[in-house]
Amino acid sequence: MIEYVRGTLVDIDTQYIVIDHHGLGYQLYCPNPYKFQKQLDETVQIFTYQHVREDLIRLYGFETKEERALFEKLLNVSGIGPKGGLAILASGQPEHVVHAIEEEDETFLVKFPGVGKKTARQMILDLKGKLGDFAPDLFQQGEMIIKASNNRATENVMLEEAFEALRALGYVEKELKRVRPHLEKEEMSIDGYIKKALQLLLKV
Repeated sequence: MIEYVRGTLVDIDTQYIVIDHHGLGYQLYCPNPYKFQKQLDETVQIFTYQHVREDLIRLYGFETKEERALFEKLLNVSGIGPKGGLAILASGQPEHVVHAIEEEDETFLVKFPGVGKKTARQMILDLKGKLGDFAPDLFQQGEMIIKASNNRATENVMLEEAFEALRALGYVEKELKRVRPHLEKEEMSIDGYIKKALQLLLKV
């Protein structure tokens, strides 16, 4: 088991980042690779999870141990694989996911790509009551967020995270404001929003 990789962040793709560690490039699939944009060419430490299938060995990377732990818990839910787990964590707010499970908030959970009512219900059945111990900080943050705002579940966190990535790429608010109405009509993953936004921004 590789606990973490520390090295220079040399490349960012739509699905993964590449870290150079003494001349060896580690390809790490992340919930939202673009959030590391500001750390390009800098030394980073990414916590990892190694997923092994008969036809594939892949490393997944996370900013914190808590985020990785939640990813591992999600993989234990029937109907959620690594791709689905990343999509759920791509909101950038894992504490929301933790509290949604504890509060049996299916409306929030079904907003994630690939999560229907059946999978949302399975997440609640499998994970409710089992998240506070392994990620107390996330659980407490979720408690504070729900108390502060009851309408968090209705926010399009995927879209907002995509806009953060676009800002990191150098796009200004005036440009983003122009494409926002087109994107708000869609329900996509972060990667989907970014690609759609770039298509619109690059139009002459």
